[in-house]
Amino acid sequence: MPKLQGFEFWSRTLRGARHVVAPMVDQSELAWRLLSRRHGAQLCYTPMLHAQVFVRDANYRKENLYCEVCPEDRPLIVQFCANDPEVFVQAALLAQDYCDAIDLNLGCPQMIAKRGHYGAFLQDEWDLLQRMILLAHEKLSVPVTCKIRVFPEIDKTVRYAQMLEKAGCQLLTVHGRTKEQKGPLSGAASWEHIKAVRKAVAIPVFANGNIQCLQDVERCLRDTGVQGVMSAEGNLHNPALFEGRSPAVWELAEEYLDIVREHPCPLSYVRAHLFKLWHHTLQVHQQLREELAKVKTLEGIAAVSQELKLRCQEEISRQEGAKPTGDVPFHWICQPYIRPGPREGSKEKSGARSKRALEEEECGTEILSKNKQKKQLRNPHKTFDPSLKPKYAKCDQCGNPKGNRCVFSLCRGCCKKRASKETADCPGHGLLFKTKLEKSLAWKEAQPELQEPQPAAPGTPGGFSEVMGSALA
Repeated sequence: MPKLQGFEFWSRTLRGARHVVAPMVDQSELAWRLLSRRHGAQLCYTPMLHAQVFVRDANYRKENLYCEVCPEDRPLIVQFCANDPEVFVQAALLAQDYCDAIDLNLGCPQMIAKRGHYGAFLQDEWDLLQRMILLAHEKLSVPVTCKIRVFPEIDKTVRYAQMLEKAGCQLLTVHGRTKEQKGPLSGAASWEHIKAVRKAVAIPVFANGNIQCLQDVERCLRDTGVQGVMSAEGNLHNPALFEGRSPAVWELAEEYLDIVREHPCPLSYVRAHLFKLWHHTLQVHQQLREELAKVKTLEGIAAVSQELKLRCQEEISRQEGAKPTGDVPFHWICQPYIRPGPREGSKEKSGARSKRALEEEECGTEILSKNKQKKQLRNPHKTFDPSLKPKYAKCDQCGNPKGNRCVFSLCRGCCKKRASKETADCPGHGLLFKTKLEKSLAWKEAQPELQEPQPAAPGTPGGFSEVMGSALA
């Protein structure tokens, strides 16, 4: 049976999905997808997976996709980041039996995507993207889709989308922000770009950006004409967004923790989800925020969540009949988080710098990033001062630290490849290919019985025909 394409794929395989949970690194794992599906999500994506790692690492495949068969986790689209057509297709071939489509990430704007040369940092390499999509379209048994960010110019964005469609993309998700719009500089997503793309292509389009509640979903569908709406941050703060509800945080937190017990995932994922769900309450109860950051077990996280619930319920009982106070008076219900803009961010403590600035400089020693601050909280004796860290000479081939005693001036991985290819030794890395080969040859020469037997003359006792004859007899 030929694979479905375009609108037929969307209507039959994806069941006409309109409410979509975005692919989110370490956040759209199985447990969270199941929670979202229970509360109105009709289609989910896996977290972004690294195609090259997926190809070479069986454990990575097992942890992220092969963990167990879960019939209720469909329809499902697996997303990969990649910059090589062959590697992308190899990874997709390994994943296609576990999903309904393969998505190429062309939207990630983070610094790690810039360093790895994938995501939104491929959007100017149209020849490469054409080859990647075309090869995947030809080789895969499931459709290939793409998630993109826009260019500042609407007409260039439209031509970009048409190029991907022509190459074989069967569904396009358009995030209405440029790759420069991230963090404090996010701003509003342009639905005008999305609307223009929808009118210009003949495949289904999903919209992404500015989605905080069900009313936003309905307005986006109406204003842009897209087939579906995707939510990322809105979904993280309120998994019941697509139901149009704002339940008590503890209701969804407890439900999520129950699912995690049945479908385990790394504790870091669980902690991150609880930080999002309890975001507004944790601004009030800072001490419990620190507790949640430190706790090292699932039951410990559940205990902190339970304490937050009790404190909220006490606050509710005190406020009965009284006027709510505070910036977020009903902080115990699931609600959107409005990301502060650059001006608001500049009002923070003097000397503080944005994460963006820290990423670009990569050398700030006075102010640590939030991630490093958390690590220092867990390990006060750890130093993050680059001047105190040892300097390593780099491998001549890959840039990783090289072995100090390597005869080739390479890291161990590159040294092993070269020593094997040249049958050479590197005592510094403990690689003895030449020595082992010489020992093997010397041992074979010392064992005469291992020499190839000379064929016996016809009729001579012990000849092959006589031995076989006696054996058959």
